[in-house]
Amino acid sequence: MRLENEKIVLDLTEKGGEMTSLTWKEKDVQYLWQGDEKYWTGKNPSLFPQVGNTFTKNYEIDGKTYAMKNHGFIRNSTLTCIDSSATSATFQLLSNEDTLAVYPFAFDYKITYTISDSKVSIAYAITNTGDKTMPFGFGLHPGFNCPIEKGEAFSDYKVVFDQEENLEQLHFDVTGEKPHYFTNVTMKELPLSYKAIEDAATLIYKGMKSEFATLIGPKHAIRISIQPFPFFAIWTSGENAPFVCLEPWYSHADFEKVNVPFDKRIGMINLDSGKTFNTEYSIEVLS
Repeated sequence: MRLENEKIVLDLTEKGGEMTSLTWKEKDVQYLWQGDEKYWTGKNPSLFPQVGNTFTKNYEIDGKTYAMKNHGFIRNSTLTCIDSSATSATFQLLSNEDTLAVYPFAFDYKITYTISDSKVSIAYAITNTGDKTMPFGFGLHPGFNCPIEKGEAFSDYKVVFDQEENLEQLHFDVTGEKPHYFTNVTMKELPLSYKAIEDAATLIYKGMKSEFATLIGPKHAIRISIQPFPFFAIWTSGENAPFVCLEPWYSHADFEKVNVPFDKRIGMINLDSGKTFNTEYSIEVLS
């Protein structure tokens, strides 16, 4: 499915309800990562009903054990387009036999994309259609080409906040043997570095005040909104991978063994029966 105006073209797919392409028409520039099994086959998944996974890769609800794949099941589900126009489209997933087998809650999950000028607005409406409180984690995982043009390097790019930030950086042990911890960092911009991301496994920050984080290169810039998400992550898959993910999260994975129920994990949203959780973010082409 394609949304188009005078400035941009946005291509969408029912698999995961994802964006597959964002093109600036004037310069024929592609901003979104297109996926490559050599580096990362993912593109722009939405993360529901968990970000990452539990430490044990399973969890218990009402005495029964369930398990989901990393980042939940939306990214591997086929959503239905229930409404569309030249500049807007809404995709939906209703709980079903497959989702209930791994996540025992009834829901109505909608993603709406709207383009205006050079901006894409992505709105989420998650409704608890069951009769009990529904716990879930939520986050975004958009991938961007980096570098965007041939002849550029990953290190030519930087992520810039609107203002100088006093952040908490989350550090974790990839083996899970040590508890995660935070250090204080101050920055307005972060030059991209394969080594810095590799050393951290994923750069994860908490406490952003800025409305936006902007990916800036020698010729192009694209920014995403990061409020009201509590966490912001920066990730790529390894040395020479030609993409970067800029990820606003409400919750995060278990980085070590935790002795709390699924609904008590950090950042989990507990939605009452009949209620709707709404959130959104935007991606805007600047140059």
